[in-house]
Amino acid sequence: MTKRIVPLISAFLLLFAGCASSGGNGSYQQISQEEAKSMMDTQEVLILDVREQDEYDSGHIPDAVLLPVGTIDADSAAAVIPEKDTTVLVYCRSGNRSKTAAAALAELGYTQIYEFGGITTWPYETES
Repeated sequence: MTKRIVPLISAFLLLFAGCASSGGNGSYQQISQEEAKSMMDTQEVLILDVREQDEYDSGHIPDAVLLPVGTIDADSAAAVIPEKDTTVLVYCRSGNRSKTAAAALAELGYTQIYEFGGITTWPYETES
């Protein structure tokens, strides 16, 4: 039994450390959708949708700005997020692309990146 517990604990710790990293030096923070909504309601944030144009057009979080994950580079990011210390909340459809985008933005030097998953489980308002 002990032989099974040690690898499980190790895997959990690695997973937790990878998902809950703090800003700076190429890292971002993963937060819940409830935390993201609270930040939207109480702080100045930039909501970043990293899906494709047609997905964005079919429905997005109000005030979200589109920056498809495949187009993220220093120039495209700077055009949408001029200040590296802007609080940025990143989402996509299911949470995969948002993790990739959040990591890319953090690698570009953005320091306040928060990834909160996908719109398919977003329980709050959306608009077309």
